[in-house]
Amino acid sequence: MNGSEVTRAIFHHERRRAAAGGMIETASSTFLLLFAVRVFDAQATAKGLVAAGASIGLLLSPLVVWLTARRRTRTSHAAANLALVSAASFLFAAGAPSSWIFVIAAALGISANAAIVPLLTQMYQDGYPETERGRLFTRAMVIRIAAAILFAQAVGELLLRHMGGWRLVTLAFAAAAAFSAYHLRRCPSHALPSSNTRNPFLALRHIRHDRVFRVTLIAWMIMGFGNLMMASMRVEYLANPRYAVNLDAASIAFLTAVVPNFTRLCLSRLWGWLFDRLNFFFLRVVLNVGFAISMVAFFTGDSFTGLVLGASLFGISMAGGDVAWSLWVTKLAPPKLVADYMSVHTFLTGVRGVLAPLLVFHLANAATLETLVIFSGSLILLSILMLLPEIRWGRLLGRGVALIKEISE
Repeated sequence: MNGSEVTRAIFHHERRRAAAGGMIETASSTFLLLFAVRVFDAQATAKGLVAAGASIGLLLSPLVVWLTARRRTRTSHAAANLALVSAASFLFAAGAPSSWIFVIAAALGISANAAIVPLLTQMYQDGYPETERGRLFTRAMVIRIAAAILFAQAVGELLLRHMGGWRLVTLAFAAAAAFSAYHLRRCPSHALPSSNTRNPFLALRHIRHDRVFRVTLIAWMIMGFGNLMMASMRVEYLANPRYAVNLDAASIAFLTAVVPNFTRLCLSRLWGWLFDRLNFFFLRVVLNVGFAISMVAFFTGDSFTGLVLGASLFGISMAGGDVAWSLWVTKLAPPKLVADYMSVHTFLTGVRGVLAPLLVFHLANAATLETLVIFSGSLILLSILMLLPEIRWGRLLGRGVALIKEISE
């Protein structure tokens, strides 16, 4: 295949895989945690593990990249294998007889699905032209978000009538993961450069060698910790009678999946266009401000309208966060090292993503909700202050790898 044929083939399968991705996204963001709370009455640690499932997968991503390189497996084929593991795990969760079996199987299913991210980023790097990468990514993302909205709305109505339908919903997640594996297997891709090292975390050396990469990761770690703490509390805040909101399943799905995904749907293509054209660090600062405002609006609003406003602002920020989080290393890393750089980014996302939900669910037993919001908001503000001086380097990132190496120290 020539370059344009590869691009068309990847885009063809990614658009079809996107609908399944939207369904699985609601598993990790809403429904599996809701099942843990409402069906199994899970305790803090168990809820934290379900909420951290995607982050556990990201934490393992350097190992996934290392194994893929060692075995000379095509990136899309390795991703398909992980999608099959995800499908099998969701299938097992659907038949779980107890809380901890459900929690472990659900967390494994979400983790396997998340671990493919660096492999997909390398596939996009190899298959999508640089000037079109954000646009093509967000065109598939629009389908994913639309599927998430429709699926969440339908499942919310189902669970409102009969919470026992949770097993059928979990089986749907298994089918979506299997469908995703089918299309990933058919995406053209290359094997990663061979690795003879026995250290699967060798890619972490790029933090030391690349100053811009290092500063960005530190700021993202601080911001992400604050954001993920309160993102993990959204379902808990709406579902737990302790907070006096105590909404039904349909309303929870509406506020945590339908509303934010609707605003993501409306603005995803705009953010993709902006990503291809704007200074990356300026874009990241704007997104961080959006996440902070959405958090305050959601958790301090005293009405359903306030909840909708907070969920809408969260979705707007998520729309930009999708493309920025998934593709930013393609602006910074040498082309052959995109998977390495992305594995470092996803690994650190996994670190904060595992720790933040576990921490916040335990802190929530002692601290007030207002205290948690102030603490998380302060972290996001600190990350903004760290990124502001980097905007000057963002003007240079599009000029090529040689310049990036030159300014990195």
